[in-house]
This record gives sequence, structure tokens and C-alpha cells, in this order.
Amino acid sequence: MPEARGRVVLAFDFGLRRIGIASGDSISGTAAPHAAVMVGDHGIDWEAIRRVLEQFRPALLVVGSPRNEDGSAGSLSAAADRFAAALAERSGLTVHRTDEYGSSLEAVATLREHRASGQRRRRVQAADIDSAAAAIILERYLGHSRATDD
Repeated sequence: MPEARGRVVLAFDFGLRRIGIASGDSISGTAAPHAAVMVGDHGIDWEAIRRVLEQFRPALLVVGSPRNEDGSAGSLSAAADRFAAALAERSGLTVHRTDEYGSSLEAVATLREHRASGQRRRRVQAADIDSAAAAIILERYLGHSRATDD
């Protein structure tokens, strides 16, 4: 029987001000949020993304696809597509896309619930939401990948 080997996967929740980041692995199917990367007047902080890639050495990347409730492309879809293409080119890694509909709302609800229960002490900030949304995007991707592997 072959040894089960997990792959490290990074996910990105693209935004015009911040890009949320989360890491996970293909064995556990879980994801953890990390510090978001800022998008400033000069564009995306590619150096910060390079450092994250170097730190985690992922096998593949996932970028959320902004969708509307009806499944049509969201207002950020074209910009997220350009980001995903640039990320693939700069990293040399495969970039998968997955629907991110509702991930930010789900992230807000989860973070507020953690704060109310005392699991989280500090106030919820926008960057926290972006990275929590990236974790949700990654868990969706990993869950779908595992389901299609069965």
C-alpha cells in the first residue's frame, strides 16, 4: 500500500485592497488563515506573496472565483482572473479556481461567533475576514478534491 502523502496548498481570496491567504493540506482537508497581503497604490505586494510561497512551498495554489448567487461572474471576476494568471506565471505552480460565493459572509459570521464565545479576544478586522474567507475557499476546494478522488 503506498504511503499517503499530503500536499501543502495555499489559497488566496483576491480583493482590491487586500488578498487573504490560507494554508492547508490535502490529507486533513483543513485550512488555517494567515496574514493578508495588502494591495496598495502601486498594486499587489508581490514580494510579500513570494515570501509566503517560499515559507510554505506549496504543491499547488487556489484562487477564489468571485461569483454571484446565480453563478454568474461577479464584479471582481476579471481582476481575480488576472491575479490568478499572474500568480501562476510568477510561481510556476498550478493555480486552481473555486467558487467563493458567500465565503466572506461565512467568515464574518464565524469570526464574530468566536469573539462572542471568547475563543477570539481581539476585534475582528477586515484583513482577518479576508484570510478567514481564504481558509473557507481552501476547505471548499479540498473537500471537493477529496470527494472527486473517492
